Amino acid sequence: MNLRSIDLNLLVALDALLTERHVTKAADRVGLSQPAMSNALNRLRAMFKDELLVRTTTGMKPTPRATELAEPLRQVLRQVERVMASDAGFDPDRTERTFTIRMSDILACLLLPRLAATRPPEGRISYNTIHLPPALTIDALERDEIDVAVSMGLEHSASIRSETLLRDRMVCLMRRGHQIKRARLTFERFIAREHMKVSMSPTDLRFVDDVLAERGHRRRIALNVPHWLVVPHVLKKTDLLAVMPRHLATVLMDDDLRMEELPFESAPFDWMLYWHRRYDQSNANGWLRDRIRAACSDLN
Repeated sequence: MNLRSIDLNLLVALDALLTERHVTKAADRVGLSQPAMSNALNRLRAMFKDELLVRTTTGMKPTPRATELAEPLRQVLRQVERVMASDAGFDPDRTERTFTIRMSDILACLLLPRLAATRPPEGRISYNTIHLPPALTIDALERDEIDVAVSMGLEHSASIRSETLLRDRMVCLMRRGHQIKRARLTFERFIAREHMKVSMSPTDLRFVDDVLAERGHRRRIALNVPHWLVVPHVLKKTDLLAVMPRHLATVLMDDDLRMEELPFESAPFDWMLYWHRRYDQSNANGWLRDRIRAACSDLN
C-alpha cells in the first residue's frame, strides 16, 4: 500500500466507525454527513480489501481484520494529534486537552479528588485514568499511549524519567471494636488472625507477604478480593485484618475503623512519577506533573 495515495482523513473515519459501530453515529462523531461516512466506509473496504464492518441482527460487527486494526489505529491518531498540537502556547485555562494517567485504584483514591478539584474553572482540561500492569506501563510511556504514570519500583531505560512523589509504609486496618485491643497487635496475634487481601496489590506481596516468608510465616487469607473499594465495608462487619499503605488507610478511616502499626519491620516505599524524556520541556506535560506534585504535597 502506497502511503502517498492514502487519504489520512479516512483513518479518522475508520476510528469513529470502529468505536461507534454505526454509520450515522460515526458520522456525527467526526462531523460528516451520513452519505459521506458511507462513502468513506466503502473506500476503506477497498483500501484494506476487507469488509471491516458487517451487518448482523444485533448491529454492525467488526471483522477480525478490523479488530486487529483498532488499537494500532488509535495510537497512530493520538501521535498525529500530538505532532499537530502546539505545546508552546499551552494555556490550561483555554486549551481543550485530555491527559491520560496511569494509576492504580489506590493512587486514584489518593490523588483524583485533589486533581479534579484543581482543574481550571472553564473545565476544558480532563483526565483519563487507566490501570496497567507494571511491565506494560513503561511500554505505554514509550509508545506515547499515556502522558505520565504514577506507580512504584518500575524498571525502565534512560528514556523514562522518574521522581519521588510520596513516601509511604504499610499498616494494619481493623474494626474499632476488634478483639485485639488497641496497641496490642503483636506478631503472634497478627499471624494467628484471619486476613483479607487485595489480590492485585503489589504492596501486600512485596512489603508484607515476602517479609513474612523470609521469617518462615504466612498470613491466613480468609478473603481475597480484586479491588480496594470493598475492604472497609468488610472490615467493619468482621474480625478480619487488612494491610495497606498508610496514606490509603488514612483516607479510608472513619469512626468504625482503627489503624495499627505492623508488628514487624517492613521497609517504607516511595510512590513515583514517571514520564518520557521527550516531554521534559513540554509545557502541557510539565503542567500536569506540577498538578500531580501539588496533590501529593497536600498528602505529605
